Order: sequence, then C-alpha cells, then structure tokens
Amino acid sequence: MTETMTGGCQCGRIRYTVEIDDFDAYLCHCRMCQRATGNVSIAFKNVEKARLNWSKEPEYYASSPIARRPFCRECGTPLGFDYPDHSKCDLTVGSFDDPSRFVPVAHFAVESLHEAWIDTSALRRDRADEYDKLIQRWQEAGLDVPK
Repeated sequence: MTETMTGGCQCGRIRYTVEIDDFDAYLCHCRMCQRATGNVSIAFKNVEKARLNWSKEPEYYASSPIARRPFCRECGTPLGFDYPDHSKCDLTVGSFDDPSRFVPVAHFAVESLHEAWIDTSALRRDRADEYDKLIQRWQEAGLDVPK
C-alpha cells in the first residue's frame, strides 16, 4: 500500500508531499537530536528522498560533519534529518498534517534515552481547548484555539 502524505512547517512557508509504504516511525534519543529539538527525543519517519517533494526547498543546518537538518528559517520548525549522500532521510512525525497515523516501532540511540519520559501514561492529562487562561489569550487575539 503506497499512500501520499503531506506536511510542512508551522508557518506554512515550506510544504512537502511524500509517498510512504507504511506508518512505522521511530524515536531518536541521541544527544544531537535532543539538542536540535530542545527535547528528550524526536519522532521520525524514514522515507525515500526520491519519493519526497518539497514545495519550497527548506534551509539546512549542518548539524555535524556527516549530517544536516532541514528546517524553516521563518518559524524554526525542525523538519527532519538527512545524510546528504544517502537515498533516504527522516521527516519529523510532528510536521505531517496527520501525525496520528504513525506508530512508533523502535527506539534509536538508547544510550541517551531518558527512561522517565518513556511511559507517561499515568500522568494527568489537560486539554488546551478547555484551559480557560489559554482560551482567553486566543480570544483576545481575535482567534480560535489552534487544533
């Protein structure tokens, strides 16, 4: 099953379409990804570069001598990870228009994994669209709470 998925950055300046064969994704816990995203891990979908089309070429940060990271210079959205000499690259799951379809199947760079952040199922869950102070801020800006 081949399916075309779409995604892009937060401000919409950079968009992409990509053909995928499955919804398998993975979490990377390496220190470089942690620093690049300011997070404890990042969810990636590995794709064939030949099946990826950018509406506008993203900017790239050479994050090491062997790899680079596509991003939007306007809004700062991290869009992926890329070895320039490889036929595949990773796209950030969160940059897809419908990230809910992806399923994590593996952890990578587990030597930097922060165990406390793996199983968060017992934590309290709060909805942004029911948080009065946030709703008020959006209303004062003349907008609805983003979904």
